[in-house]
Amino acid sequence: MRHVTVPVKAAYTTLFCTGQLPERYQGSGASSFYLPGRFSPVPESLERKMIVLGGSASTGLAGKVAKTLNAKHGELEIKRFPDGEKYVRILDDVKDQEVVAVQSLYRNPDEYIMELLLLVDALRDLGASSITGVVPYLAYARQDARFKPGEAVSSLTIAKLFETVGLTSFMTVDTHLHRLEDVSKVFHIPAHNLSAMPLLGKYAQENLNPKKPVVVGPDEEAEPWAAMVAKELDAEHTVFHKKRVSSTKVEIDTGDVEFEGRDVVFADDIISTGGTIAESARACTKKGAKRIFALCTHPVLAEGALERMKNAGVRSVIGTDTIPSNVSKVTVAPVIAEGIRKTNRN
Repeated sequence: MRHVTVPVKAAYTTLFCTGQLPERYQGSGASSFYLPGRFSPVPESLERKMIVLGGSASTGLAGKVAKTLNAKHGELEIKRFPDGEKYVRILDDVKDQEVVAVQSLYRNPDEYIMELLLLVDALRDLGASSITGVVPYLAYARQDARFKPGEAVSSLTIAKLFETVGLTSFMTVDTHLHRLEDVSKVFHIPAHNLSAMPLLGKYAQENLNPKKPVVVGPDEEAEPWAAMVAKELDAEHTVFHKKRVSSTKVEIDTGDVEFEGRDVVFADDIISTGGTIAESARACTKKGAKRIFALCTHPVLAEGALERMKNAGVRSVIGTDTIPSNVSKVTVAPVIAEGIRKTNRN
């Protein structure tokens, strides 16, 4: 098994977000980590003590995480009262236990946030020794600044709620931080933004078998994800740029990359309406691209999104189970489990 060493505090963000170690840290001592995809054995103490609980949005994913860690998949009783209130009861003894609470915030985020707050507060009251909140899809992350007077900065509000109620650490997956760059700038507890892109790239290599692939980030902000997928495919990557030519028309600048006779793999954190991918796919087809695929961590997929992309020439859309859907072919359980292992080694 391949070992790498890194000073823990100095390289936390780089290691968790990209799986890459800064060159200047290699061989410098301190804690030992395993690279993503080469998962380490489960420490005996972790197997004995940890309980993984899944809220109603992520019961299945929590079970996969528990299985990967050889931890206990704990039980919850969750029900709704006639007036819409949620009831949450923990059926395991969590006193002096390390607990992981998994809850993705998709489609009904307000409901799932409240459920997670009730769960974490109960865990704290019942004496859990640590509470790690795992929120694979983090709602309210896009508003990270006040652009107009009086606006709520929702990303900071959510962080305050989770911290105040009792989380001791926090993890999310490929959260799009437009201006803050690092999720640790939002939270005051240890917080990590894990990435599913290496897993998506590996899936594409093994199941889509792209020929002479070029990996494309559909806009400038998607460059980090395109780079990670390209590494798994041993391919080049590029980023498209949007040019607004009028108030209603946008053109896609594909740059100087050659697309003739090549397969294209788009990589992005979220696919919502599918409009950007559809426009970009048409631009690739005009330049002679063959098959076109789209990879994303969070398949939000608003109504008509899949049809829109298919009509534009996208052959397959592949997402993860941060949001369960018909295209969620890749589970993020391994990357979450590895993030938990690394945190527990420190």
